[in-house]
Amino acid sequence: MTGTKEPELPEEPSKAASGGDTSGAPGGEAPGPAGPETVPSWKAILRGLGPTGLGLKIGAPVLALLISLGITMILLRVTGADPISSIQSMIDYGTTENSIVDIVNRATRYYLSAVAVAIGFRMALLNIGVDGQYRMAAFLAAALGGALTLPAPFGQILVIVAAMVVGGLWAAIAGVLKVTRGVSEVLSTIMLNAIATGLIAYLLNDKRLADVLPGSNKVATAQIPESGRVGSLNGFLSSIGIDLPGDVYGLLPLAILVGIAFWVVINYTRFGFDLKISGLSPSAAQASGVNARRMIVYTMIASGVVAGLIGMPELLGASFEYSQNFPAGLGFTGITVALLGRNHPVGIALAALLFAFLDQTSDILQEVEVPKEIVGVMQGVVVLTVVIVYELVRRWEIRLQQRTVAAELATGNDLAREAAGSAS
Repeated sequence: MTGTKEPELPEEPSKAASGGDTSGAPGGEAPGPAGPETVPSWKAILRGLGPTGLGLKIGAPVLALLISLGITMILLRVTGADPISSIQSMIDYGTTENSIVDIVNRATRYYLSAVAVAIGFRMALLNIGVDGQYRMAAFLAAALGGALTLPAPFGQILVIVAAMVVGGLWAAIAGVLKVTRGVSEVLSTIMLNAIATGLIAYLLNDKRLADVLPGSNKVATAQIPESGRVGSLNGFLSSIGIDLPGDVYGLLPLAILVGIAFWVVINYTRFGFDLKISGLSPSAAQASGVNARRMIVYTMIASGVVAGLIGMPELLGASFEYSQNFPAGLGFTGITVALLGRNHPVGIALAALLFAFLDQTSDILQEVEVPKEIVGVMQGVVVLTVVIVYELVRRWEIRLQQRTVAAELATGNDLAREAAGSAS
């Protein structure tokens, strides 16, 4: 699954994916050729490259979703359920007001996780350690927030900044190991996940950084005081005529700002351009004055900083403490959401909402005698279908453009020969 490597400095990946102009690249670099990049397929998938034509950009996801829907309906039929009634039950349950609140809250966490993963993907780095990074960040930030009482908004800022610092430092370990010892970031981040799990289990003890709640066996960090908590968005939503029965995370706007910052930095700053070029071709990056090894460390730190924010909506808006019941596994969900969203902030948001909807409605399937585990299968089918369809369409478009160029060259040669013959 490899393509031909371009001999020239490639265009910005995001522009290649969207068919945009790269003449405004930071630093005055020469723009690359128009059309989809003929890069190795695994890099194209990680970086979210796809077709550049508007029709194909719209048609590819529609085709992928239709195929995945068909496969899902076949799977439901195999389990003995009626596909139409099962999907209708999921839609009915998922559109209730209570479900909408839960879906938005889940999607907020998924979105932050996917953005953290997508930062590494843009450089073809597989940061599998987002799960450990956000759990370490949430745990230590919760311990710090519970130990100190500061007036608002300093209490909230302290916890959030602490989580970002911890996440960035934990991710930096994998980046340093890669550039100094050649250790694959996949292996190091998986091991760091295991180390994070062990450290949290060791420190989450009433003799260290946690307490046993009176009248129960629950072990958790000290509760964050009122001044350090973030209220829900329900008051604001009510002021604009949206009344919901449950609390919407108050840090939802933070997730939106993270997505906007991600898009701006990746596409409109020198750092984002250097990041993508370093991942595509370290030698080309070195030739243009970019230290690719340093960019690996910076990228891992940036990914870890965003990963540190994943647990903040839950910590500051709902639980106010870290315990064994704190949401886990969000880092791995972020990988699939980032792939499904093609590393684009809007695509990631839609993918996060889709995954949150499927997770929320999984319980209702039991009422129609369908195992709720089928939802995991459905999520996998959707991701695989989208990835495969996008890659096939991208390859088809590359071949089509190559044929067009070959035909134009052939026509130009024929005209040149005819002109030479008439002149003689």
